[in-house]
Amino acid sequence: MNELDQKINTHFPGLVVRKDLVKTVKGNAIVPSYVLEYLLGQYCATCDEPTIQTGIETVKEILRKHYVHRNEAGLVRSNIKEKGRYKVIDKISVALNDKADVYEAEFSNLGIKKVLVDSGTVKAHPKLLVSGVWCIADVEYEFTEDKNASPWILSSLKPIQLSHFDFDGYVEARRQFTTDEWIDLLIQSIGFNPEMFGKRSKLTQLIRLIPFCERNFNLIELGPKGTGKSHIYSEFSPHGILISGGEVTVPKLFVNNSTGKIGLVGYWDCVAFDEFAGKQKRVDKALVDIMKNYMANKTFSRGIETLGAEASVVFVGNTQHTLPYMLKHSDLFSELPDKFYDSAFLDRIHFYIPGWEVDIIRGEMFSNGYGFVVDYLAEILRSLRNYDYSDRYKDHFTLSSDISARDRDGINKTFSGLMKVLFPDGGASKEEIEDLLRLAIEGRKRVKDQLMRIDSTYGKVSFSYLCADGKIKLISTLEEEEYPNYYHKTISEGNDGKSGSPVVPSEALKDSGPSLKEKHLTFQENQKGISFDTLFGPYLKGATQITVIDPYIRLFYQMRNFMEFLETVVKHKALDEEVFVNLVTTEDEFKGEQQKENLEKMKESAGSVGVNVTWKFDGTGTIHARHILTDHGWKISLDRGLDIFQHYEMNDTFIFTNRLQQFRPCKAFEVTFIKADKIENQQILKK
Repeated sequence: MNELDQKINTHFPGLVVRKDLVKTVKGNAIVPSYVLEYLLGQYCATCDEPTIQTGIETVKEILRKHYVHRNEAGLVRSNIKEKGRYKVIDKISVALNDKADVYEAEFSNLGIKKVLVDSGTVKAHPKLLVSGVWCIADVEYEFTEDKNASPWILSSLKPIQLSHFDFDGYVEARRQFTTDEWIDLLIQSIGFNPEMFGKRSKLTQLIRLIPFCERNFNLIELGPKGTGKSHIYSEFSPHGILISGGEVTVPKLFVNNSTGKIGLVGYWDCVAFDEFAGKQKRVDKALVDIMKNYMANKTFSRGIETLGAEASVVFVGNTQHTLPYMLKHSDLFSELPDKFYDSAFLDRIHFYIPGWEVDIIRGEMFSNGYGFVVDYLAEILRSLRNYDYSDRYKDHFTLSSDISARDRDGINKTFSGLMKVLFPDGGASKEEIEDLLRLAIEGRKRVKDQLMRIDSTYGKVSFSYLCADGKIKLISTLEEEEYPNYYHKTISEGNDGKSGSPVVPSEALKDSGPSLKEKHLTFQENQKGISFDTLFGPYLKGATQITVIDPYIRLFYQMRNFMEFLETVVKHKALDEEVFVNLVTTEDEFKGEQQKENLEKMKESAGSVGVNVTWKFDGTGTIHARHILTDHGWKISLDRGLDIFQHYEMNDTFIFTNRLQQFRPCKAFEVTFIKADKIENQQILKK
C-alpha cells in the first residue's frame, strides 16, 4: 500500500475496499458493482491480505451458490423445490394485483412471478414498485393444487444497501485529508487511478456525483464513445437508475393517470437517460413539455393535481463529430433529437460536462488502490441532499448582476454539489472556493453560449464575478480559448486580461509568422491542439546548437517526450545542415542503466539524420528550472519542461493520441520565450 492507501484504511476502517477486487469476484455475473462491493464490504473491508483472500473466496462462494444466472435459473428453481428454502441474489420488482388485492413479486433472472409479498415489506422498500431492486431473498416452495395460487413464497427480503452509517464520523475523518488526498480517495472510490488524471479531469469525474447529493440537479454530458459517461449511473449507487433514452414514456417517468402510479422521479434520487443523443430518435412532445416544467419547477401534473419530486435528471449521449467541427458547423447540442433541441428545454440544464475532454477508458486507468465501498459513499451522498452549500462563496465573491436568475440557479446548484462532494465539513480555503465557483460558472456558460447560437432572442451575458477587493474576473470555457474563431460569430480578439493570466488559443500557435517575439503563454489543463512543432519549432529554426535543461528525462514517457523534441528539431533544420543538441538531466536513482541505454539509442538514431546528441547527468543536484537555450539568442523557459501532455496510450500504434501530439490533452503549464543575450547563451552552451 502507498501512503494514501494506509491513511484511507486508518481513518475509514471497515468502510473501504481494494478496487481491483470487484473484477476478481465478478466473473461472468451480470450484476452492478454496488452489489459486488456490498458483499466485499462484508468480508474484505480490510487491509489485511490473508483476510482479503479469505473474503474473496467467501464472496465468490456466495455468488456461485446464490447469484442467479439466467441460463441456470431452472437449476436454482429445482434447488428451491428440493430443499424447501433457498437464498438467492436477484433483481426483484413488485406490482399490485388489484383484483386479488395482493402485492406480487417478480424475480428478474430466476424467472418466477406472482410471488406473494406482504404490505410491510413494500412500505419499507417502495422502490420495489418501480423498476426493481437488487436483493438477497429467501424463497420457499410449497406446492398447492389451487391453480390460481403460486407455489413460490418469499420468506425474507433484504435490499442490497447499507443499513446505517455515521455521517458525523465521515465529516470528521474528511478533516484528516488534504484536498488533493480527498480528491484522489474519491477518484479511487469511483474505480480510477488518480495518477492517470489531471486536476481538471478529476473534478470532471466528480461532477458526475452531484446528481446523487443535490436535489433536482439537471446535468448533460455529450462526448465520444467509450468515456464511461453512463458507468456511474448504472453501477455506482442503489439510489440511481439508468434507462435508455428511447424507452422513456410519461407514465413511466412521471405518473400513470389511469392507475395513479407515480413514476421513476418519485422514487429515485437520480434518473439518467442513456443514449440520449440521436437526431432520428422519435420523442413524445408531451414528454418534453412535462420534462421542461419538472426541470424548472420540480413539479408535474396528474390531471388536476400537481405533484413534486426531488430526482435529479442526467442526459448522456454520444457525439458523432469532433469539437471543432461542431463549433464550426452547428453547436454543442446539435446531436440531440429534434424535439429536445429546444432552447426552453436546454435552458433548464444546470451544467454541461464537456465529454470531449474525458479520455476514452483504458485498462491502465483502473485503480488497484483503496476506495470507499460505493454503497457507503452512496448513502453519504444521499444524506447530503438535505444540506444547502450554495452560499458558501458569498463571503468572498459576488456573481455579476448580468447573470440571470436561471443562470445563477445553475451555478449555485453546481457549486453546492461540488462543495458537498469535496468539503462536506465546509473547510475550503478562499482559493479552493474560487476554483469550484469558476468551474460551476464555466459549465453553465457552456449551456448559455450555445443557446445564443440556437435562439437569437437570448442576449449576451457577461459570465464574471466580483472579488472582495473589487477585481472583476471573467470566465471563459476551454473550447472558447481553443477555437475562438469558431466559438464566436466574429473573430475573437482574445482575453482582455480581466480574468488573470490569458490562455493562448491553440489556433494562435499556427500563426507565429516570420518575426518572432518575446511572449508568455498559459495553457489550461485538457487543452488540445498543442505540439512541440507549433510551440517550439519556429524558435528552434536556424539554431545550430540547442541545450535542453530538464532534470526529469528519466522515465520511459519522459524519454519519449525528448525523442519527440528531437523530431521537431529534425523537421525545422535544413537537410544540408547539422544541429547539436545537448541534454542536461539527472540520473534515475533506480533505473540509471536503462536510462543511459535509452539516451544512447536516441543519440545513435539522431546522428543518422543530422542531429548530434550529447547528454550528461548533473551531479550537483541543483538544477530545478527547466528551459531550452539556442545559440541564436532564444531562451524558452518551461515550468513543466517537456512533460506537458497527460497520460495517453503509448503502446497502441493505431490511435492518434499516440501518433500526433495535437490530439493529446495537455497538463496545465506555462512557457516564456525570452530574447536572451546571444553571447551569454553561447557561453552557457559551451559549458
